[in-house]
Amino acid sequence: MPLLNRASELQTEATAWRRHLHANPEILYDVENTAAFVEGKLREFGVDEVVTGLGRTGVVGIIKGSGGDGRTIGLRADMDALPLDEITGKPWASTIAGRMHACGHDGHTAMLLGAAKYLAETRNFSGSVAVVFQPAEEGGRGALAMVEDGMMDRFGIAEIYGMHNMPGKPVGTFAIRKGGIMAAPDKFQLKLTGLGGHAAEPHNTADTIVIGAQIVGALQTIAARNANPLRSVVVSVTQFHAGTTHNIIPEEAFISGTVRSLDEGVRDLAERRIGEIANGIAAAHGATIDYEYERACPVTVNHPPETDYAARAAIDVVGADNVDTEVDPSMAGEDFAFMLQSRPGAYIMIGNGETAGLHNPAYDFNDEAIAAGISYWVRLAEQRLPR
Repeated sequence: MPLLNRASELQTEATAWRRHLHANPEILYDVENTAAFVEGKLREFGVDEVVTGLGRTGVVGIIKGSGGDGRTIGLRADMDALPLDEITGKPWASTIAGRMHACGHDGHTAMLLGAAKYLAETRNFSGSVAVVFQPAEEGGRGALAMVEDGMMDRFGIAEIYGMHNMPGKPVGTFAIRKGGIMAAPDKFQLKLTGLGGHAAEPHNTADTIVIGAQIVGALQTIAARNANPLRSVVVSVTQFHAGTTHNIIPEEAFISGTVRSLDEGVRDLAERRIGEIANGIAAAHGATIDYEYERACPVTVNHPPETDYAARAAIDVVGADNVDTEVDPSMAGEDFAFMLQSRPGAYIMIGNGETAGLHNPAYDFNDEAIAAGISYWVRLAEQRLPR
């Protein structure tokens, strides 16, 4: 089936919702106004049950089908923005300094609201659809908070699905793959303590800048020489802070960065090798290391049967030529991984056209993608819960 006529009709209305949310971005769990907007729309649509405060500020709406009792599937959108100053100059640009929807969560919320309105009108399915609006995807592990709050058991969710926009991929297209589709985005920090002193007498110091520079270079051997080349890993040092002036060798240096992996074994390897490399180099030069490694969220792993269901729904909406079922995985992270650990499901990408990239101050969600997104959600729900 092509794009739903009703979804195309809803696009103008959903665009207005999206632009309202874009102009009023909120961060992490502090999405009270966004959640209230979502709650108000769901109640306006006649959704059967609306529950707020899940995972602190998440919202879940339950829509019952006209085909009788049956299973419940979950459809998830994220609501939070990023701590970034917007430079788009659009009429609907962020009105709050230091905050903007630079990842398209405003569009994700609008598309799922559009699907909720359609499903509440038609109810052409059995069982129930849970529309899940999540806070704190951007580093706050809001998905885990909602799972730990009992969302899956409370509503009897049997399967869970997510969707994210993809800049550079044409509007009206989708992309998905079985297995790992998004990486585990971990963080590490190294506090290097040496012996400070006069820059004119380096022989009387344990120079943390020289030692730290060796550590930064050596960490690149984890991907190049430790990990199986067929199993991707990225180790990026993104901060190096040391020193206060030109003639003092600093006592301390701080190094931090990120590790991205698509395999739990490689993830373990990277965590172990960072510590071994840093401690070994530091010890060789008479310095010490205080090492911290934080696992933010796991690899986002699509379950094979549910990936097929999601792909079929997308193909029904836009045609097989417009659905890539073997897209390359991304080394970016996504806390929807926690929901996929709790229930079978799949995560799909929807084309956003030739826009600025995600997390870029010039980014804006492409409203032309809304009708395809609504159509996908509806088709998926009706396929998984047939009357």
